[in-house]
Amino acid sequence: MSHLAQSGTAAQQADLRPALTLLTGFAPEAVNAAADLLTRADPALLVVGYDLAALAGEGTVRRTVRDGTGVIEDERTALEHGCLSCTVREDLLPALVRLARTRPGGDIALVLPPNMEPETVATACSWTHVDGAPVTDAVRIDSVVAVCDPASLLDTLDSDQDLADRGLHAADDDARSVADTAARQIEYADTVLLWALGTGPGSGFDTYEHTRLAVLLQRLNPWARHLVVDLDEPAWLSARLRRSGRFDPDAPEPYGRGLEGYAVGSHEPEPDCGVVAAVYRARRPFHPARFHQALPAIAGKTLRGRGHLWLASQPDAIVAWESSGGGVAMGDLGRWLAATPDEEWEHSSPERRVTADLHWDADYGDRETQLAFVGLHFAADELTALLDACLLTDAEAAEGERRWREYDDPFDGCFDGKEGIQQ
Repeated sequence: MSHLAQSGTAAQQADLRPALTLLTGFAPEAVNAAADLLTRADPALLVVGYDLAALAGEGTVRRTVRDGTGVIEDERTALEHGCLSCTVREDLLPALVRLARTRPGGDIALVLPPNMEPETVATACSWTHVDGAPVTDAVRIDSVVAVCDPASLLDTLDSDQDLADRGLHAADDDARSVADTAARQIEYADTVLLWALGTGPGSGFDTYEHTRLAVLLQRLNPWARHLVVDLDEPAWLSARLRRSGRFDPDAPEPYGRGLEGYAVGSHEPEPDCGVVAAVYRARRPFHPARFHQALPAIAGKTLRGRGHLWLASQPDAIVAWESSGGGVAMGDLGRWLAATPDEEWEHSSPERRVTADLHWDADYGDRETQLAFVGLHFAADELTALLDACLLTDAEAAEGERRWREYDDPFDGCFDGKEGIQQ
């Protein structure tokens, strides 16, 4: 028995690749403060930071590398295309591989700028090659940590601005919103850190408000580990953020979790510190015209919504849903298995096929709407009634799919690509 235990331990320790911790968030001061605590706990930790302020205009990025002793590198690089994906592919990933090779005994923390989403980096690491080898041969993503500042969190999640309005767009065609970007950073993280230094007595920050924000973050990302930093303790923080092994590269996207059998969110319709979370599910499709008309009301009731749905007029398409800051983004998630030839089912994940089999409906197959909403002081039953009113009536459902496809459809042609429609 002892021999087996030792062998298992050795196998776990065999992975000598540097562990990469992604620090993300829309409050740069808080994110950098977290990185500072980590370097105080381990001066050998390499911290890579990016300034993309000049990317959209000049096509240049500034990259810094530091450890506990100070700045090691400070370089500005010109990128031919001046876009975010180019930054990741042409500068960031080669830099990470180089640092991993030259400092094989040390780990790396990557401080992402507010306009860079961790999913972009993680996805690129999974398929990009540097010097003929996968990036993941040199470094492994260990955890993705979203750092949230209580002073700006609510304003950010409720903002109706685009990144361009704040001069944070990463390219001329970067149309992302502030609220969407911040929400995705939180939802993609495996660890959510609520920064609380300076929120004690005399700070002017209400303890109840801090508790409310902690509940809000738990509702936004119920599958993450949640931490609150209220003490200046580098060792405590480092032990909980580094080498946690919490990152799962195969985890589904937040709005597609329901297709894989995972919960799309938590259902907590009774307010907790004013925070309400509601999950809406329906087997019938939405009527395209009524649903389109209700979009402003649906999005305006909550801070955040995500999930997938189906429209009667487009019964083959799985539609992704994201709402934040009063806006809506809808896109293409592919085809329902009920609309997919049997021989092509093998291209879907085993989790998706099992989920479809378990919940198969005689009339609709695996078609189902699953939407999760989070907000402050909204009535979950009123939101449910609003969504129910968009579903096909009994008479409309009886007309059948051939008639549904003839409905006037404001969404016609919107879901040929992932971007879909934004309002």
